[in-house]
Amino acid sequence: MDLQERIARRRSAREGRRLVVDRNALSPVVHRPEPIGRGPVLEQLLDALEPVFDGELPPPVAVVGPPGSGTSAITTALFDAMNEGFGGSSRAIETTTRGGTTGPATWFVTVDGRRVGSPFAFYRAVLSGLSSERVPESGVGTDDLRDRLRERLTRGDRRAVVAVDHHDESEALGPDRARELLAPVTERVTVVAVGASEPAGHEGATVTVPAYRDHELVDVITDRVSTGLAAGALDHDAVRDLAAWADGNAHDALAALFGAAVLASEDDADRIERPHLERARAAVPDDGVHVGRALALSETRQRVLSALVALEPDDRPIDEIAAAIADRSSLTAGTVERFLYELADRGVVERMPVAVRSGGSGRRPSTVEPRFPTIAFRALTTADGN
Repeated sequence: MDLQERIARRRSAREGRRLVVDRNALSPVVHRPEPIGRGPVLEQLLDALEPVFDGELPPPVAVVGPPGSGTSAITTALFDAMNEGFGGSSRAIETTTRGGTTGPATWFVTVDGRRVGSPFAFYRAVLSGLSSERVPESGVGTDDLRDRLRERLTRGDRRAVVAVDHHDESEALGPDRARELLAPVTERVTVVAVGASEPAGHEGATVTVPAYRDHELVDVITDRVSTGLAAGALDHDAVRDLAAWADGNAHDALAALFGAAVLASEDDADRIERPHLERARAAVPDDGVHVGRALALSETRQRVLSALVALEPDDRPIDEIAAAIADRSSLTAGTVERFLYELADRGVVERMPVAVRSGGSGRRPSTVEPRFPTIAFRALTTADGN
């Protein structure tokens, strides 16, 4: 964002007396075009991708880092920059062929492993990254999309580097499965695995992303605050406290910041106060999962989670929670209970033992608690609890 745009945003905020100037700038699921404090890691990833500058594909690459270290942000930013810098609006590197014409040679595509639960969805995501043309969502089959991919990459001197993000999360598409689906164009594609760990049997370069240090995380939060909030909405001491609390996890810091902004806006406050931050931090579970995990679920399951978040935390057994959610939705209690057990298996919610009631006997019942930032989820989901 250039300086004039920053000034215009601040002026607009002052005129409207708005606390939040740019909601996306605060969102923990939106990546900045240039990750703060990650220059050396970007250089390492560029080193791993160096063969593309000679018109060749690099070996497989893994980008590995702990939760909240910015593996997704780094990969997305670099891939976007490679596409934009070399190919402009077509998102393709331009090379000169022997005939003297120019055409796309290498594309850089990021696929969210959380959101491609079928071959059709995977092919559609890859094709969307290879072309600015709209890829059909329906009316065509998986075989048709695979044929389109083959045609796109087998004409002339064309290649693709495909990053599979969140490959090691539960239910996510892994790099081995991606390679199976890309078998028709295997000689023209390199897969980059992005996650908290290397894929099993990985052979190739590994770029390690360390957790943020406190002062780096302060810079990350300050950048978001300066763009997303009105001037004076959050003081620097609060930013430092938030960075120290997050302990190197940028997702948790941004989820708490976003949640605090939501709470302050709901209070019609003109700044974020300490109680807003305390409530927002309490809504970010220790060792929880990224809010994007919950937002990648189907709309029906997001509605169940929305209803769960809206319930008062009173340590009720799962069957009672399911009945309460069913009462405010079109789902049956049995379906909701099945969803809750499924979401617990996937790590999105956690089963916890319920205190034994007096006179009770038999197996100890369990309840469920969200493992994702609840305030951020409530504000970002497009599904409601009804």
